[in-house]
Amino acid sequence: MPDKIELKIGDNAPEFCLLDKDNKEVCLTNFKGKYTVVYFYPADNTPGCTTEAIGFTDILPEFQKLDATVVGVSPDSPESHAKFIEKKNLKVTLLSDENKDILMKYGVWGPKKFQGKTYVGVIRSTFLVDPQGKIAFIWPKVSVNGHAEEVKNKLAQLTT
Repeated sequence: MPDKIELKIGDNAPEFCLLDKDNKEVCLTNFKGKYTVVYFYPADNTPGCTTEAIGFTDILPEFQKLDATVVGVSPDSPESHAKFIEKKNLKVTLLSDENKDILMKYGVWGPKKFQGKTYVGVIRSTFLVDPQGKIAFIWPKVSVNGHAEEVKNKLAQLTT
């Protein structure tokens, strides 16, 4: 596994093109000219990830009013995303990084602790990308409760 990449505010956001639930390619450049929330999460249909996805879905219209889009990325397959979206009635775009290339470019694939054990996986993190493709804010090691609201508040602060 390559060394963890430490992105900072002001850095260019690593470009990506990943598949959505319909196996259609979605690229970060598709969102140039608007703010993009890119949140990385471990797995579909798990309690924390469900809470986070529903949190972003519930206030998605507020993000849209701020001319922003929300994209979730995990190593799950497009088919898994399709089932997760349907089961939980999610409105956010979920993208599949099965090869973990983008997870590694963003530095969110690495060792983490869970229930006293260390293993390698997705470190739940969120990046706010500005309209020029630069990182405007980073939330490392996210706690899901209230996170979507926190991201929306930061976005509102940056856009007003």
